[in-house]
Amino acid sequence: MKNNDWLERFGLSAGRLPKGHRNTIADVAGVIVGHATLAEGKTQTGVTAVIPAPGSPFQNKLIAASHVINGFGKTAGLVQIDELGTLETPILLTNTLSVGDAWRALSQAMIESEPSIGGAAGTVNPLVCECNDGFLNDIRAQAVTPELARQALAAAAPDFALGAVGAGRGMSCYQFKGGVGSASRLVTAGARTYTLGALALSNFGEMEDFTLNGQLTGAEAKKILAAEQLHEQGSCIVLIATDAPMTARQLKRLCKRSSAGITRTGSIIGNGSGEIAVAFSTAQRIPIDATGELALRSVSDVHANLFFRAVIESTHEAILTSMLAAETVTGFQGHRRVSLADLAGRVPGLPAPRC
Repeated sequence: MKNNDWLERFGLSAGRLPKGHRNTIADVAGVIVGHATLAEGKTQTGVTAVIPAPGSPFQNKLIAASHVINGFGKTAGLVQIDELGTLETPILLTNTLSVGDAWRALSQAMIESEPSIGGAAGTVNPLVCECNDGFLNDIRAQAVTPELARQALAAAAPDFALGAVGAGRGMSCYQFKGGVGSASRLVTAGARTYTLGALALSNFGEMEDFTLNGQLTGAEAKKILAAEQLHEQGSCIVLIATDAPMTARQLKRLCKRSSAGITRTGSIIGNGSGEIAVAFSTAQRIPIDATGELALRSVSDVHANLFFRAVIESTHEAILTSMLAAETVTGFQGHRRVSLADLAGRVPGLPAPRC
C-alpha cells in the first residue's frame, strides 16, 4: 500500500487507472510542494506552495491553462494565463483575505531571483489561489504574512503532508474537516506512459450532499453530528500537472473535466462557491527570449479520454484524501470540524480502516 493511498486504507476506490509511486502531484517529475501552517487557538490557516518545475519558470515558462467552473473567488493571475497560455511562477494557495500577502511574497521572491523583472523583461504574473477558511480561522486577523508564504516556498519537497496543513489548515469540506489532498494516475497513450497528478484544496459542500461509494454518507453523518444548517458556499481549487506534452487548449480541456471529479463527491457546485482549476505541463518549456518559430509537441487527441479519466479520478481521490488525512480541528469561536476518518465504520460507504 502506498503511504499516501488513504482510500486503500479504508477499502475505497476512485477509479481504475494505475496510480503513481507517491500517489500525489509530485509523481510528475520536478513538481514539489511545501506548507507553512499556523495552528493555535483562533488562528487556523496557512500557505501551500506548488513549485511546478526545476529552474526558473520565468525564464523558461510552462504551457498552462485555467478554467473557472464557478467564479465566486478572488484568485490572482488567471487572466494572463488564459491570454498567453503559460505559467511563469510557482503557485501559492492560502485563505481569501491573504491573497495580497501571498502575492507580495511571490512577487518579491521572483524579483530577487530574476533581476530583469520590472525592467527589461517587464513584470511578472504571480499565481495565487484561495479558499475562505473563516469558519475555523479568524480570517479578519489576516495572520498570514509574506514571510509565512516564503516559508512555504522554502519548504517545498517531493514528499509533503496532506490534510489540515498549510492552506488547508482551516478549510471545511461538506462540513467535515477539509484541507489539502493529492493523487496521481498513469496514462498509457500509444507507446508512452505519462503521469498526471492533481492537488485539491477542498472547502465546499453541505454535509447531506456528501456521497461516498455511491452512498449518502453525509446524510447519515449529519444525524450523528447534528451539523448546523448551511447554504452551499466555499471553494475548491484543483491544480493539475502532467508530464505529457500538451497545448494550452488541451490543458484547458483537462481543467474542465476536474468538475466531474468534484461532483462525484456529491457537490452541486453552489452559487457561493469558487471552483477553479489550473493545469500545466512539464514536458516542454518556452524560453523568455525565444524568437522565430517554436517547435512544440503535443499528444494526440485520440488519447484525450484517457487523460480526462485521469483528471476525474485523481481530482475525486484528492478531495477524499483531503478529508481522510485531516485531523479534527477546533478553532475560531470554538467552531469545530470533525475528520471524516473519525466516522469510519459508523456511516454507510466508509468502512473501518484496514490498518
